[in-house]
Amino acid sequence: MPAVAVAVLAAGSLVLLAWDADGGRPAAKPAAGAPGVATSLAALNARVRASPRDDGAWTALGAALVERGARAADATYYPKAETALRRSLTLRAAGKGNVAAMVGMARLSHARGDFATARRWGETARRQAPKEWTAYPVLIDAYGRLGDAKAAGRTAEELLGRRGGATALGWTAQTYRNKGWREDAAALAGEAVATAETSAEKAEQLNRAGELAWERGDLKDALGYFDASLSLDRRQGTALAGRARVLAGAGRTAEAAKAYRAALTLAPRPEYAVELGELTEAGGGNGDSQYRWARTRIAHDGRQGVRGDLALGRLESDHGDAETAVELLRAEFARHPGPEAADALAWALHRTGDDEAAWEYARKATKEGARNAMFLYHRGEIERATGDYGAARRHLAEALRVNPVFSPLWAPHARASLARLGEPPEGGPRQLWEPRPRKPAPRASAPRPRTQSPAGTAPRKRE
Repeated sequence: MPAVAVAVLAAGSLVLLAWDADGGRPAAKPAAGAPGVATSLAALNARVRASPRDDGAWTALGAALVERGARAADATYYPKAETALRRSLTLRAAGKGNVAAMVGMARLSHARGDFATARRWGETARRQAPKEWTAYPVLIDAYGRLGDAKAAGRTAEELLGRRGGATALGWTAQTYRNKGWREDAAALAGEAVATAETSAEKAEQLNRAGELAWERGDLKDALGYFDASLSLDRRQGTALAGRARVLAGAGRTAEAAKAYRAALTLAPRPEYAVELGELTEAGGGNGDSQYRWARTRIAHDGRQGVRGDLALGRLESDHGDAETAVELLRAEFARHPGPEAADALAWALHRTGDDEAAWEYARKATKEGARNAMFLYHRGEIERATGDYGAARRHLAEALRVNPVFSPLWAPHARASLARLGEPPEGGPRQLWEPRPRKPAPRASAPRPRTQSPAGTAPRKRE
């Protein structure tokens, strides 16, 4: 990345980042035995007050604010984090080895959904300090979101070779999952859990293993992983939301709704609200209040620099204005041409009736090998709309094989669509065009034997 341009604060206008430790909100109780995040932020604020020209102190404060914002899904921490990290880069520029601040900026960009910028910061940090592994996880996910599966795989292998341990194993498992190697991904995720050294690291790896188990429809294992993760840290919104998905898949609707609400209390992410709305809708209720809340939250986060086009586009495709969704998702795909954006754009185009264009993006979303039930369902429905019934039957059936309960709202639609298609005709699909009559091949005439004349005599003329 080119040398970063930062605003030079005018003399006398330096504003120290001495905010309330919890951003003005009631402090959440930490898990038993875990250090209080609010206490850490208070200590870091005190440190930058005492040493305002210590670039390391500003970097540590910025990194802590990014972590707090991502964990609590509170985007108001991100502008504060950016100010702290850029202050660090003012005191010691990126070109002079301020690698920790560059990694902090990569993580901040990633948390805001700006994966191209996250990649640029991460690559700059890696070039300057190849042995500094902290940039690698950000790069792995950013490459995947940008549709560069090969770069993601290479970076995961490099991380595994340089560092090893639970973090490297977990991210390698993620790249295996994206390639469709589900059993290999599950084995590595289990190894990451066993290798984790701290309770926080183990909770993170248990959560990843739970997500992988859920994606392959293994409800029992997924619930076990999420419960084990929550036993180590009961205030994880991601683990609670994962547990809610499993409970919904198991038909335990009331428990699932309660888990979703708990997840939203700890980490108010728009996607959790949409899932709760769809759970309500699948049960015959009305999810509009949840969808309205999600739109409000996306707008709130957008004012803090978070890119919400993917989340809003998905919401509008299914529960709003599909034309608006197409506009949002075309812009998102231009920025981040990975499988998630391709699938979302394909589905939005389908909802507007442009199925020929939708098929191209649906193919992009599924071509890398990731066996995502929702992506397969979307592709199957698009192919059914275009009249490609054989492919539609295949992809709808595969979606239900991958995870029969991938969504309380959409899995029943997949089963209904597959039932409407019926069984394939006996003897294979009917030929659409009559075969062209073949012309009989011309008969080759046998070569006539050549008459050999006796030596010294002329050949005899044929009569």
